[in-house]
Amino acid sequence: MSGKFEPKEPVQLAPPKDDPISVEELAQANGADGAKCYVAIKGIIYDVTGNKAYQPGGSYNVFAGRDASGALAKTSTKPEDVTSEWKHLSDKEKSTLNDWVTFFSKRYNVVGKVKGATNFDE
Repeated sequence: MSGKFEPKEPVQLAPPKDDPISVEELAQANGADGAKCYVAIKGIIYDVTGNKAYQPGGSYNVFAGRDASGALAKTSTKPEDVTSEWKHLSDKEKSTLNDWVTFFSKRYNVVGKVKGATNFDE
């Protein structure tokens, strides 16, 4: 059965990992110079390496190597909105953020969790 946010082409995902990844390690996974490219949402880290939009020069590169929860909730690509904080946002923005979690979880492998993150679901 096709659900909300299903990818156009089926995706085979690996079992999610919960390896702790430091903020510094996450920052290095920004796609530069052929490096891995990760985006975190609510402290969960997704491997978006295969998507050119997150690579340097791509329209979503601002999210690469960061926890982009705040920006995704606001549907913003402004660098100042790319923050891990989201609990203070409106209910509508929180709903949008949850939609992004669903979207990412159906397309990208979970490679870990941000070490020391406090922005997981309550």
